This record gives sequence, structure tokens and C-alpha cells, in this order.
Amino acid sequence: MKDYEIKYNEWLNDTFIDDETKKELKTIEGNEKEIEDRFYKDLEFGTAGLRGVIGAGTNRMNKYTVTKVTQGLANYIIRKEGQNKGVAIAYDCRIMSKEFSEEIALCLNANGIKTYRFEDLRPTPELSFAVRELGCIAGIVITASHNPPEYNGYKVYWADGAQIVEPTDQEIIDEVNKVTDFSTIKTMNKEKAIEQGLYNTIGKEIDDKYIEELKKLVINKEAIKKMQKDIKIVYSPLHGTGNVPVQRILKEIGFENVYIVKEQEKPDGHFPTVSYPNPEDPKAFVLALELAKKVDADVILANDPDADRLGIYVKDTRTGEYIQFNGNMTGNLIAEYILSQRKENGTLPNNGAIIKTIVSSNMTDAIAENYGVKLFSTLTGFKNIAKIMREFEKDNSYQCLFAYEESYGCIIGTHARDKDGIVAVMTVCEAVAYYKMNGLTLWDQMNKMYEKYGYYKEKQISITLKGIEGSKEISKMMENIRKNPAKKIADLNVESFGDYEKQEIIDKNGNITSTGLSRSNVLYFELEKNAWVCVRPSGTEPKIKFYIGVCGENMENAENELNKLEEAVKEFSK
Repeated sequence: MKDYEIKYNEWLNDTFIDDETKKELKTIEGNEKEIEDRFYKDLEFGTAGLRGVIGAGTNRMNKYTVTKVTQGLANYIIRKEGQNKGVAIAYDCRIMSKEFSEEIALCLNANGIKTYRFEDLRPTPELSFAVRELGCIAGIVITASHNPPEYNGYKVYWADGAQIVEPTDQEIIDEVNKVTDFSTIKTMNKEKAIEQGLYNTIGKEIDDKYIEELKKLVINKEAIKKMQKDIKIVYSPLHGTGNVPVQRILKEIGFENVYIVKEQEKPDGHFPTVSYPNPEDPKAFVLALELAKKVDADVILANDPDADRLGIYVKDTRTGEYIQFNGNMTGNLIAEYILSQRKENGTLPNNGAIIKTIVSSNMTDAIAENYGVKLFSTLTGFKNIAKIMREFEKDNSYQCLFAYEESYGCIIGTHARDKDGIVAVMTVCEAVAYYKMNGLTLWDQMNKMYEKYGYYKEKQISITLKGIEGSKEISKMMENIRKNPAKKIADLNVESFGDYEKQEIIDKNGNITSTGLSRSNVLYFELEKNAWVCVRPSGTEPKIKFYIGVCGENMENAENELNKLEEAVKEFSK
């Protein structure tokens, strides 16, 4: 009998597993492929937390795998004597999110750890804010971000409001891995937990404080005041958590014409109007575009279900069409707006800094240089950006004005330690008002930036390879590229090759320098003419990702160069 078959039978016979779960497992009896997929491994709690398909089995998101992780986390918190500081818990609209958050709270309570659970669904950035505001030792959010409906996930935050990083992440993983018997997972009665002061419900008070922090980040109140009646905004929460806080913040700072996509307004984990609730996907904007054309909107905005990312479309008044901005375009637009406005009003600090990931646009480097602010680049994942923000806070060396990653996530200010799609909505709308006051659309402004800094274009290419064989294929592809690094990609010479697993960069002359960053399974080719290619496996999905970037002489040239680079990169995967 194979290992996965043994585990399957163990679940069917374990007295700790409830009848409902066993009933589900009996429906796949004799289906070897399905049994293998559900039991060939434990759903891995890694540095990005848990993420997987909902269902019964060791390789699925269910109350057993979720509370197993929670018990390990509880053991770690007890080791650190953080029981009384407590854990903040938030959840989004996904299937089982509410139920998982309750199981988690009661598991922590049974271990003597206080919990502060939001009364209803909330955006991920508000959880990050709450951890800091309440002085908690940790935070947990139940979300699978923009994954398809069958997924859910579990992210852990530490005391600074950021997702866990080394060495904390590995120490928690070690504790989780020690929990091998479901019967050792503790839980307790909710009424008793409330009675003992362990289970606490939070809501309005944190909401109010969070919104007040966002309002402090408005730079040009005068522009909003002048244009508030003229700006038309279309917004969709994509069935997620953004609707209430977005409507509130836009109303409170003065915008009057906000149109919500009604079909996508209510929270719904089945995401009935989209196959993939991702603001990167043009299909997610079909209904929003219809509404925008009807009301003649200046900008269309959509958050992902946990509202930590933002996608936008902006109107081109010359053609009447709406143009999609990718994450790099939005990030650069916000960076330019914040720095130019702060310079104009005299609030640009001498120690100002911008942070981006290594797979984000090189235009950001040019923007930072233009305004005399320091640019920091780090590994993919907002927890790595938060790590730099934490270092700034320790020694007051720099003030983080803005940070972003190409995957549609950014943070303005330092109220949270994760990407914040709510504050991004607010700032983009403020920028719309300012530029319209000056006779420009956001698309006009983007073109002015291309003329000023160069025609930077970027793209991400993802290849999905599911299951055991897919995982092996991704590893094989990474190893092949690592062992045989290209000297030329398309018609561009490789200036340097970075292997972040080895933490070294080798230039074309063979000189070796350190990456200066943590060890990570990432490969980076710096090419001539300010072009680049980066390769990495996804940390949350069964994908290998290729990121590419160029800088052209004009828009047509940049698009041609990007297409040539894309074709060359596709050869890597063959």
C-alpha cells in the first residue's frame, strides 16, 4: 500500500476526524488519482503561510490542517511568552474563511492566548494595522487573495504587522512540523473563552483609527476640493472586502461621484461574475468597463478579494477608450505623484526612500534619482519590503514614502506593513483630481513620464504546471537555467547573472559580488540597454514565472523589444 493510501485510510479510521469529513472522503474511494493528490503530502506551511484547495485531506485546506498550523503557532507564541499580547484575526469573503477564523481563535484560546477577531470580513491591510494598533504578538488573516474560488489560505503576521520573515518563519515552521497527531490540537467552548477574556471581538474602533491614518496621507486636499464634483469614479470590490472601507474613505475625503459595480458589490466566495477574481485580469473589469462608459468615468478601480491589491483603467480622452495600467505603471504613477507633490509643497524629506522589488520597473530608479530620494530593491514578496521598513524604523535612517511590487500591490506611508489596496484607491483618486485640475488624464500623465524618463515596458509570463509532475518540471527548469546561464537573450548581451540561491552576482568579466539579500530561488539576468529577465517559481501557486523589462527609444520600439525578449524567454521553458 502506498503512503498516500495509508494516510487516506488513517483519516477514515481516526476517531478525531468528524463524520462529515469521512463522508467526503468516502466519495473518492477507488479514485487513486484524487486520493494521491489529496494525501501525497501535507499542505505545506511555508514562509508565505498556507494556501490550497478547500477539502478533506492532508494536502487540502480544512479545519484539521488549519488548526494543526495554529497549534504549532500557539506553541511558538507560548515559547516567546506572548500569550497576553494576543493575536489579531481577520478573514475575507472566501468559502470557509469565517469558519476557519473561528476554529483558529478557539485553538489559540485553548492554549491560553488572547485573540482579537474581527466581527466581520475585513481587508488584509487593516489586519496589519490592527496588529500594531493593539500591540499583538501576531496576526492571522484567512484569505487566498486572488486565487480561484476553490482556494483558501492562511497568512501569519508578526508583532510589527508584517508577514513573518527569517528567522521567525522557520522557527514557527519547525513548531508546526512537530504537531503530527490531530488529537494534540487544543480547542475550547466559545462561551467559556469569552467568559475568560480570551476571545475578543473587534470592529468599529479599529475601522475608525485605520481610516483616520489613511486620511493623514492625503497630500493635496485643495485639488480634491476643487474637483470633487467633476471626478467620476467607478469601483468594484470583486465580491470581496474592499467595498465598505473604499466607499467610506472616498466619501470622507470629499469625492461625490463614486459608482459601485452593483453585480460585484456583495461579498461572495463563489465569485459568480468572474472566473478569476484578479485585478490583473482584464476579464474581471468587463462589468466595470460597461458602467464606466455609461457614466463617462475618469478612472476605473478594482481591488482583489482581500483588498491588498489594486487594478486600474484610465480614460484616454482622445479615443474615448479605457486603458489598463499594469502594476508597474500604477506604481510609477503613484511614486511620481507623491514625490512631485511633496517637493512642490516642501514636505519631501532629506532622508526620503522608495522601495520596490527586483522584478519591478526600472523606471522607478529614474524617478527616485530625479527627486533625490534613495531607492531600495528587494526580493519578491511584500514581507521583504516590510523588512526594510522595519530597519528604517529601528535607526531612523530613512523615511519610507512609498513602496510597491509589480503584482499590483503598494503601500503609501507606514501605517501598515503590507500592501494596502484601500490607500492605493485613495491616492489614485487624489492624483486623478490633481491632474484633471491641470488639464490632464492619468494616461496623459503616464505619457509625460515616458517622455521624461524613458519608454519602460515590462511583462510577466507564467507557466502553470500542476501536481507532482509539475513541481518536478519547475525544479528541472530552474536547475537547467541555473547550470547553463545564457550569455545572450534575444539580441541583447548579458551584463551580469544573479543567482539569489547562492547570493551572488557574476558580471560578464567573471567578477563575483554579493546580492546583499536573503537566500531565494531566483535567477536574474541584467542585459544591455537597461533590459532584464528574472525567473522564479511562485510561492503560492503551481507556476514558474518569467519577468522581463526593457527601455525603448519610443513606445513602438519598447513594444518591439519587449516582444523579442518574450519570444526568447519562452525558449527557456522548452
